[in-house]
Amino acid sequence: MPTPRPCLERPEASFDKTSDRSVPRSRIRQGDRTRDGRGRIRGGPAILNYGFRPFFLLGSLHAALLIPLWLLILIADLRPVGPFDAMQWHAHEMVFGYLAAIVAGFVLTAVPNWTGRLPLSGAPLAGLVGLWLAGRLATGFMAPPVAAAIIDVAFLTLLAASVWREIVVGRNWRNTPVALMLSLLACANLLHHLEAAGWGEPGFAIRLALGAIVVLMALIGGRIVPSFTRNWLARQAGQPMPASFGRVDKLALVVTILAAVGWLFWPHNAVTAGLLIGGGALLCVRLSRWRTLATLREPIVAILHLGYGWLALSLMLMGAAIAWPDAIAPSAALHALTAGAVGTMTLAVMTRASLGHTGRQISADGWTVLIYSCVTAGALLRLGAGFVPDFHLPLLAAGGLVWSLAFLLFATRYGPMLARPKL
Repeated sequence: MPTPRPCLERPEASFDKTSDRSVPRSRIRQGDRTRDGRGRIRGGPAILNYGFRPFFLLGSLHAALLIPLWLLILIADLRPVGPFDAMQWHAHEMVFGYLAAIVAGFVLTAVPNWTGRLPLSGAPLAGLVGLWLAGRLATGFMAPPVAAAIIDVAFLTLLAASVWREIVVGRNWRNTPVALMLSLLACANLLHHLEAAGWGEPGFAIRLALGAIVVLMALIGGRIVPSFTRNWLARQAGQPMPASFGRVDKLALVVTILAAVGWLFWPHNAVTAGLLIGGGALLCVRLSRWRTLATLREPIVAILHLGYGWLALSLMLMGAAIAWPDAIAPSAALHALTAGAVGTMTLAVMTRASLGHTGRQISADGWTVLIYSCVTAGALLRLGAGFVPDFHLPLLAAGGLVWSLAFLLFATRYGPMLARPKL
């Protein structure tokens, strides 16, 4: 199955600019100096130069604030003002708030490199950021469900449409899976609002969204992890390279997709449990072929492997929770996916892309290692809360606070980089 080539490290990746017939590019060729070679408006704020800048910063701040607020709501037994009850709001904002922001930052940065077209920047990017912010306010404070849904759903719908446009106009069909997963995410957002209003099967929308994320992580993670590992190993003398894409990788992706579909439609079925366990095991085999142990000397590479390992473990735990629900709590398995795989992989991509695209050396300093340690410890504590009933709430609270601290540290350490011009 074709997957996108990794282009997060080199924002100035080479491509044939003459093949881009967009109006801004044609104006640049005619001598217009109001934009630079990447189509960014000269003199505009640096935070709006690339999609990763505002969305990584806002997404990290949202994650840092969301979990402590959720713990307060849970302990004090409060109800948000918006259209969702407390549990629905927590799930909605983690998936369609924080995660959607990070996905937006990733695709708005990667797609221009994949297609060779201009990145979204300036006022259009500010408008998209405004839609995301409006959605967060609507789901938290707007009681009328229809108005809240229209405002909130607009962001992912417009994001998916913009990616489809770039793929179609740029004839970059190999990246269609990314646009498809974004479209599913937008549909899941709408369905979640309908569920809150009493329409549809409870839980279906979140399973659709997380299933799309699982497939997206398996596809893109399966491309960037070995690629960035290969780039790093190439600078080490005499190091064997990660295995190339082959039959094991194809089988792992097929089984993972089948498992995601099974979990979506038959979440309590024994066949689904087998597919989830098998998919996770195959992802483990896939990861074992990428020289994981050799990367332990470089945390910014090793964290990618850890994130993919969390993905494999979470699928196996989700399958085991279906097969043996008395032994493994479904919520613990689900948080292995969200807090573990999603949290780790998003921070791995955010730190690497932020360094590379702001002109800095791609290596982990002490603050970055602390970020990775916090997200890992937080995920482990949250996972442990599902296995130690007597200490469930203390472990849940500790895990949530440590996990959110990782994102607060990211915003503190990387925020100035994202807000300032590239070195």
